[in-house]
Amino acid sequence: MAKKEVAVGIDIGGTNTVFGFVDRDGNILGEDSLKTTHYDEVEVFVAALYEKIMVTGHKIGNGIEIIGFGIGAPMGNINKGTIEHAAGLPWKGIVPLAELFNRHTSHPVIVTNDANAAAVGEMIYGGAKDMRNFVVITLGTGLGSGFVIDGKLVYGHDGFAGEIGHTAIRPGDSNRDCGCGRKGCLETYVSATGLKRTLLKIMADSMQPSELRKFSFDELDAEKIHDAAKRGDYIAKRAFTHTGRMLGFKLADVVAHTNPEAIFLFGGLALAKDLIFEPAKEYMEENLLSIYKGKVKLLPSELSTQNAAVLGASSLVWSNRPS
Repeated sequence: MAKKEVAVGIDIGGTNTVFGFVDRDGNILGEDSLKTTHYDEVEVFVAALYEKIMVTGHKIGNGIEIIGFGIGAPMGNINKGTIEHAAGLPWKGIVPLAELFNRHTSHPVIVTNDANAAAVGEMIYGGAKDMRNFVVITLGTGLGSGFVIDGKLVYGHDGFAGEIGHTAIRPGDSNRDCGCGRKGCLETYVSATGLKRTLLKIMADSMQPSELRKFSFDELDAEKIHDAAKRGDYIAKRAFTHTGRMLGFKLADVVAHTNPEAIFLFGGLALAKDLIFEPAKEYMEENLLSIYKGKVKLLPSELSTQNAAVLGASSLVWSNRPS
């Protein structure tokens, strides 16, 4: 009996790396993860990741055949197979990721931006199936974005189009250094880490009581802030409102640049639902040019219960396979 062909989709995040074995129909047959932050040397990371992938594949059984690896990563360059100067990863400079993977496998290895991979996943398996113009914003440890225009993912001249996380929302803001080396980037405000920084700033400037005052920066995470906000914590709710407003302000620019049918929010921070969606929608509409008002949908990813980036990354293998 012929083996089932699968692509391995890999999502490299600032905190965790997740991978899955995905068939042509988008079914994830097996998956696992490891901590990105545990590996200071990228060569050691790649070796550990590849070994774990092989172990997971062995657990699935002998009925599968890997045809390639698709990888979504911050600042991933599809043209070169590299990660280049990613602010949120342990490895700095230009990382030849595809080359390092090819030390372990002869199968094709395709690298792209993690948010671009999520956009492909949304287009193939999610809420953007019938859309030709949309944007996916990934809200995790950092902020990523993928742009689809006229049915095609936009990569740009060097493969880095659409990095709105590293556009300035407050140029020269000395209080928000970014891992990219600049100041005032959108990511420093609109991300899980940005939410924590905003909360601590509000807390420092306010005498208002909060259940979150007992936590240090390292102890805080977006889930704790979310839970406190749902319980009515005033400072937690203010932090979410401020974060949503910053996002909405920038999304008005995105609409002007790309004229999308919809903008999808994906990732842990998007799971806060109305806490983030309501202020983002309000401030986006408030700052839109009149010709765009009321026309752009702000939607949660329909792949929130799956891993959109893994699915998107795996789809790169199928789409680049010789016919």
